[in-house]
Amino acid sequence: MNNKEDSFSEFLKTESFFLLIKPENNIYSNTSIRNSFFEELECLVKLGLKNIEISWSNNEKWFDFVHDIKIKYPRINLGSASIVNKKSLEDSLKIGLNFSMMKFWDKDLFNYAQSKNYLLIPGINNLKDLKEAIDLSCNIIKIYPIKSKDSSIDILNYKNIDFIAAGGLSINDSKTYKSLGYKAIVIGNKGIIKKKFDPKIYEWLKNN
Repeated sequence: MNNKEDSFSEFLKTESFFLLIKPENNIYSNTSIRNSFFEELECLVKLGLKNIEISWSNNEKWFDFVHDIKIKYPRINLGSASIVNKKSLEDSLKIGLNFSMMKFWDKDLFNYAQSKNYLLIPGINNLKDLKEAIDLSCNIIKIYPIKSKDSSIDILNYKNIDFIAAGGLSINDSKTYKSLGYKAIVIGNKGIIKKKFDPKIYEWLKNN
């Protein structure tokens, strides 16, 4: 597991945000929407996008959709998000994703991922869950939702943990959270404007 965490941490050094993609069901069945998505993604990858996560869905076509991305972009640090149960974890394992992120802390699910030697990153915003995760040797932690983080959590007190901020953030927040000690941010809903990727993400990739 340490090798997986070390590899993941290296990706955090090369790019300071994760683009979280939440596919709507019509992307699986509508060819033009799907093709348009892949054209946009191609542009972002060419500009240097490194970290992508796809929200897990119980839609039977989710697996093939994410698998296609994995095959097309083997060098991308590709993961799944909103992991809530063993099925979502097993789907991610079968595709061969590099990591997954939970919305919240689930000790049993984390232990299950550990038994599979799979990197599962919890979402945490209170001190009790943070301590429990650290006690289980969790070294990469997402603080989510960042806006309601427990004020008693000072991430600067945890030198060996890589923290990621998530929840309502845009590319404009990247520098702010870097300065606060976070290794990266997750850009979700604010990464999409009028069903297109935020133009500022393109600008950021061109300039960094």
